[in-house]
Amino acid sequence: MSNLLYFYGMCGVVKELLLKRYFSKEVRGNVQVPESDIVQACRRLLDERQGINIWQFLEAMNGRPDLSEGLRKLHCRSLIFVGENSPFHSEALHMTSKLDRRYSALVEVQACGSMVTEEQPHAMLIPIEYFLTGYGLYRATLSVSPRSPLSPSCISPELLSPESMGLKLKPIKTRISLEV
Repeated sequence: MSNLLYFYGMCGVVKELLLKRYFSKEVRGNVQVPESDIVQACRRLLDERQGINIWQFLEAMNGRPDLSEGLRKLHCRSLIFVGENSPFHSEALHMTSKLDRRYSALVEVQACGSMVTEEQPHAMLIPIEYFLTGYGLYRATLSVSPRSPLSPSCISPELLSPESMGLKLKPIKTRISLEV
């Protein structure tokens, strides 16, 4: 795709390949079903962008170093969402296999491409609730299985502190006006 973009610019084939890469068939539409709003918006944005800028973005993504070796040392909780039709599905499985199972979980979303947040944001709700419950930031109405990688008992208490999560909490001063 990078070579196509470099030599031909933002042509119709490149646009279709990019849309196919990030969105599932259901969202891209067909003869009976029209394209979703998000795909139409992306198509318009691709029309407005210069091919060289998108090419540089793709080259930057392709030039990133492999992080696989350092993933085992990662001790913060990681929640990975991937669509079952995503071209990156195997990469998500690979990353999950390298992460410590006590601190990570993989959520595979059915009938979805790479853009889970755009295609099926409702499918992310319950996994995110469990994820936040594990940090004590949300009180779910359902009980969490003790064997789940998202359960609070699977993580050491010192890793749940705001400092270990990279949060810098400052006191909030609130001014209350008492008008009568």
